[in-house]
Amino acid sequence: MKSAYELAMERLEKGAPTVKLTDEQKAQIAEIESQYKARIAEKELFLKQKMREAQTSANLEEIEQLEKQLATELRRLQSDCEEKKEKLRTSFGPQPG
Repeated sequence: MKSAYELAMERLEKGAPTVKLTDEQKAQIAEIESQYKARIAEKELFLKQKMREAQTSANLEEIEQLEKQLATELRRLQSDCEEKKEKLRTSFGPQPG
C-alpha cells in the first residue's frame, strides 16, 4: 500500500513531469549560478566598503541609503539569475524519460 506522500508525488508528477537534465545542461545552469554569485559578491564588497566609509564619517543617512541599495541590488541580481536559468531550462525542451 502506498503512503499519502507517494500518492501525492505521483499526482504531482502527472501534472508537471520532472525534467531530467543532461550533464551539459546542468553545467550550463551551474555556470549561470557561478557568474551571478560572483556578481553578487562583487556588489556586496563594493557597497559594504562604502558603508564602512560612511560609518567612519558617521553619516547615518548615507548608511541607510547604501543598505537599501544593497538589498535592492541583491534582489535584482538573484531575480536576473533565476530568469536566466528558467529561460535556459525552457530552451532545453522536454527530455526523453
